[in-house]
Amino acid sequence: MVNIVIFGPPGSGKGTQSEKMIEKYGFAHISTGDILRNEIKAETDLGKTAKSFIDKGELVPDDTIIGMLEKKLESLQNVDGVIFDGFPRTVEQAKALKKMLQKRGGEVNVMLNLEVKRQELIDRLVKRGQVSGRSDDNPETIEKRINVYEEQTAPVIDFYKKEGTYRPISGEGEIDDIFGRICEVIDSVK
Repeated sequence: MVNIVIFGPPGSGKGTQSEKMIEKYGFAHISTGDILRNEIKAETDLGKTAKSFIDKGELVPDDTIIGMLEKKLESLQNVDGVIFDGFPRTVEQAKALKKMLQKRGGEVNVMLNLEVKRQELIDRLVKRGQVSGRSDDNPETIEKRINVYEEQTAPVIDFYKKEGTYRPISGEGEIDDIFGRICEVIDSVK
């Protein structure tokens, strides 16, 4: 089984590229953002707690995210691979993911880091907010989310560099060109 962490700041195209990987490779997709949005929509206790953090542009606490992910991993059966989208976002989450996968006889095969310039991220997110109506896609929250990403999640890159699984991918340009770069890396680790 191939385990892929897709990484990058808000607006870098993780969701779009994950959809293309699912279509081509048949991988399962675990998006912490999707899980959280579903919990918020269902107005569960977890959803209400998560919303309070998300609306301020802050990260949902590690223990909450790790518990959700463990539950989701247990529900997956007979898959060729898993794409972890939006997780890990901290070094503690990266360590927790490593332990979860080791318990199942697996490991992170590759961490794909989508690299996009800051202004391009802002432009993409403002546009997405106009289309989707997502409450966290407004200029003030976008700036905060990018800052939080840079401060709190960038150390995860160093973790995966030390693990030897880090691969930078230019996340700018045409969607299919970006996907081509991703496929080259995936095909080299399969």
